[in-house]
Parts: sequence; C-alpha cells; structure tokens
Amino acid sequence: MPERSLVSLTAMITCYAKCGMVREARVLFDGLQDKDVICWNVMIDGYVQFGSPNEGLSLFKQMLRAKVKPNEATMVAVLSACAQIGALESGRWLHWYAENHGIDINVRVATSFIDMYCKCGSLEEARLVFERITHKDVVAWNSMIVGYAMHGLSDVALQLFDEMCRLGYKPTDITLIGVLNACGHSGLVREGREIFSSMARTYGIEPKVEHYGCMVNLLGRAGYLEEAYDLVKNMEVEQDAVLWGALLGACKIHGNVALGEEIAGLMMRQNLENSGTYVLLSNLYAKANNWEGVAKVRTMMRDGGVEKEHGCSSIEVNNRVHEFVAGDSWHPRSNDIHMMLEKMNVWVKAQGHTPRTDTVLHDLGEEEKEKSLGVHSEKLAMAFGLISTEPGATIRIVKNLRVCSDCHDVMKLVSKITRRAIVMRDRNRFHHFNNGSCSCGDYW
Repeated sequence: MPERSLVSLTAMITCYAKCGMVREARVLFDGLQDKDVICWNVMIDGYVQFGSPNEGLSLFKQMLRAKVKPNEATMVAVLSACAQIGALESGRWLHWYAENHGIDINVRVATSFIDMYCKCGSLEEARLVFERITHKDVVAWNSMIVGYAMHGLSDVALQLFDEMCRLGYKPTDITLIGVLNACGHSGLVREGREIFSSMARTYGIEPKVEHYGCMVNLLGRAGYLEEAYDLVKNMEVEQDAVLWGALLGACKIHGNVALGEEIAGLMMRQNLENSGTYVLLSNLYAKANNWEGVAKVRTMMRDGGVEKEHGCSSIEVNNRVHEFVAGDSWHPRSNDIHMMLEKMNVWVKAQGHTPRTDTVLHDLGEEEKEKSLGVHSEKLAMAFGLISTEPGATIRIVKNLRVCSDCHDVMKLVSKITRRAIVMRDRNRFHHFNNGSCSCGDYW
C-alpha cells in the first residue's frame, strides 16, 4: 500500500494481536503517530489475551499519559488484566475512574468488574456491583455464581443458581460448570450427581468435556476413584488431557499408585501427557516413598525435554505487583524478607507447627527438606506483605500452582498470630485464612 491510513494499520495490528503475534503488532503500533482509542484498545487487549497482563496494564498507563480517553472496551480489557494477576488496588482505581470520568458501566463492563473483584479476592465488592445492575443478563449471573464457587462458598453459589432459575434465566454451559465446581470445592457429591444427571433433561444441555471434568474432580477428590474412572471410560465425548489429569490428581491425593500408573500410561500412549502428568506421577511415587519411581519419571522428563512448571507467587503493594519464585533472593528487600521468614518460623514452631517434610519431593535429609519448605514462593510473598503493609491490613497473594500443605498450615497460624486476614488464590480456588483457620476447611 503506498499509503497506510489509521484504519488499515489498526486492522493489521488487530490481525497480529488476535493471532498472538504481539511483538509484530507492537512494532506497527509504536510506528503510529496519532493513535485513537480503538488502536490502543486492540494493543492492550492483545497483551491481556495472550498472557502478558502486566504489559497490558503498563500500556494502559501510557494511554492515560497520552491523554486518550478510555471507553467501555478499554475497561473490559484492563479489568481482565487486573483479574489475571490479582491486582485489586488497580481494579479499585479503575472502578473509581469509570465512575468519575463518564464511562458507561453497562452490563458488560459491570460483569467485568464482578469478574475482577471475584478473582482478586473481594466477593463483597463483586456482590455490590452485581446488585446494582438493573438489567442483569445470564453472563452477569454466571460471573457471580462462578465467583462464589472459586471461593468455596458452595451453598451461596447453589442458592444464587436456584434464584437465577426461579427468575426465568436459562442456564448456559458456563452456569453449570460453575455450579458443578461449587459442588467439587465442598465435596457435595449428592448434589453434583443430581445436577450432572439432569443437565439434558432439565436444562437442555448435553454434558461437554468440561462438565465431565468437574464431575471427575468432584468424585475423585471425595474418594470415589473407581466411579470417576468408569465415568471417563464410558463418556460419550472425547476425553482430553485435563480430564485424565484431574483423575491422576485424585490418585495422588488418595495415594492410589496402581490406578495412577494405569492412567499415566494411558495418557502417554495416547499422546495426551504434558509436564503436569509427569509431575503428578512423580508426586504420587514420592508420597509412597518410592524414590526409584521418582527417579524413573525424572529421567523420562529429562530425556523427553519436559520441563516442570515453576511455582510463582505475586502480591500487589501500592499498585505494584511483586513476583517471587522459590528461594528468591533478587528482590530489593530480600534481606528484610528473609529476616521476616526467620521470625515466622519461630512464631509457628512456638504454636506447635511441625514442617510437613513429607511434601518435599526430593530424597533429602530432614534439615534440607525444612530449608526447602521455608523458602516457597507463597511464604516469600507473605513475608513481603507483612513487612510492606500496615498492621492489620489484609494480605492478598496469587500463586500459579496449587498451594502446598505446609504453606497452607503456616498461613493459618500466621493469620492467627498477626491477627491479619490472608487471602490466597492458587491454581484451583481461593483460601481465606483468618484467626487460624481456612475457608476451605482443609478440603482442597
């Protein structure tokens, strides 16, 4: 094209962004002199949709500095970024900005606020937004139901589902995934079975692989491994790696090595395995003190070039997100963090805590195992929160993997000792620690 207009360039940036080619999109974006709000939105959304929420938030701040006024589409994209990284302070600021700068908080934007507040750990603020929506659609109901489910408030999620149906809203696939997840987080096996078996008859929805996955998770975690296995073998839709992975995870929880080996072997024969498959199998062997099995799995991973996903925890302080990995010593306040870790260790031992060294999946001595547990990423994030926020302030942590049982125990005790609420989102759900107990009831 001899001349490229703003429209044609924006179209090309959109194409790159939707294909996940954000670097190529950014090159064109940076070459534009006069960017309109649509162009900014496309680039921000490209980052957010393809796993770079921090870059999306950074670009949004540049947009404000360039004095380009955000619109509803901007809000939806940036709120999604906040939700992904658990940036509650930034999300609250966006809410203030929208209300004070004439941005229409329609049902779509309001639903994005609900999703953000739920994923950042503030159900109360999510419910306030939900109640203010004059004309709710099914997506708004879904967001609130899913929010209660991920926080483990299963009874409230089921009550909201009943209210939604009474008011004449027709549930969707997402609604029923949320409801089944709610059952799974609290071990409500009877209720989950009833909902799953009535999907087609009552709601006209044929179960998809995601619904089967919820049922496998529910049954497997509750100890009904054979029933879960039969459900997977006899299902009418094609099984996927997530489904088998949920069943393998249940085998790890209940120490069923024989069934775990059978499932892992099946996944490998069908080329459905991923790094999580090997990690779960290794964990299963380690729990049974089968270090030969652990070594065999690690050899398979090394030979196959499979890398384990590393644990990472983040915490937002003063509108900035700080990230930590296990054993991290790169943070500017690393010395202070490690001093706080030592204090925490003294506190919890005085309360009778014994480190759960059985969760360390390496054949090490007890002392080395304790040291390994002491510098997990979520403990580092918690220590940083304790030294960086006002006494009594809630500490909010996001972890990309499932929280380990030792960190879970320590967080319960620290919440009691410091008289602070600690809210943690791991890969599967939220944990609200308060005065020595957790909202999950130790069922997670």
